[in-house]
Amino acid sequence: MSMNKLLFTGASGFLGHNVKPLLNSIYEVKTLGFSDNDDIKVNLATTVPEIEESFDVILHAAGKAHSMPKTEAEKKVFFDVNYQGTVNLCRALEKRTIPNAFIFISTVAVYGLDFGENITEEHPLNGNTPYALSKIRAEQFLTEWCARHNVTLGIIRPSLIAGPHPPGNLATMIKGIQTGRYFSVAGGKARKSILMVQDIARLLPSLIEKGGIYNVCDDTQPTFRELEILIAKQLGKRPPLSISYWLAKPIALIGDLLGDKAPVNSIKLKKITGSLTFSNERAKKELGWHPVNVLDNFTIEK
Repeated sequence: MSMNKLLFTGASGFLGHNVKPLLNSIYEVKTLGFSDNDDIKVNLATTVPEIEESFDVILHAAGKAHSMPKTEAEKKVFFDVNYQGTVNLCRALEKRTIPNAFIFISTVAVYGLDFGENITEEHPLNGNTPYALSKIRAEQFLTEWCARHNVTLGIIRPSLIAGPHPPGNLATMIKGIQTGRYFSVAGGKARKSILMVQDIARLLPSLIEKGGIYNVCDDTQPTFRELEILIAKQLGKRPPLSISYWLAKPIALIGDLLGDKAPVNSIKLKKITGSLTFSNERAKKELGWHPVNVLDNFTIEK
């Protein structure tokens, strides 16, 4: 029996580094992107690629995240990469061959929430940042495109993703604890949904078969304090000191004035002190998937 052929976009990023080795044993994997290691070297944001062979499955993880755009040009980059990149990929597939399944890595940012508990997939897509809007448009385009071409579409909306050398907010937390410039706020009681990166590989076979839209995160929904203690332990540091919300508030207001250089501002403070958790019940029920526990499995370096 020959292996299914899978085309992986964005394999050179954090997610790709951690997921691709796990896929190699199940699929015949080729990668598409603009790193020197990619099999098909192209910038999807600007170009419809030439795809010379047929693929059974597309895993589309190429995307732009983890930055706050300041100018119209920076905002446009999100749409070029996340939306137009998706359109360009599909145009290329139309010219060559239509896959059986298309898996899209979206984000919980599409809901546009700063706090809330056990948010399900039924929640309206109220995200209004360039990141969220570009992902919403890509989801809508793919829903229509896959229906038209009779392709099974799987969309996963991961929460914060943990794994070795993570990007984004976890990277900031690790760096802060490493340098001693991190304070826990209000006891770190707020909970966050987190997903171990390898879980994306573990749920793929079932997702390829069934399709659907799923929030994906682990069951524990750790508190900030649990994460801080785990990271501090791995770094051989003491857990960071906790300061009260009322002490953090004026620091955040100063941060608003300082801009990007500030370790905390009002938006970050809101995120640190409000719980934001998502329900993974649909993925568990429909895909027969059981996530691994983040607090047991998160190692910051490999």
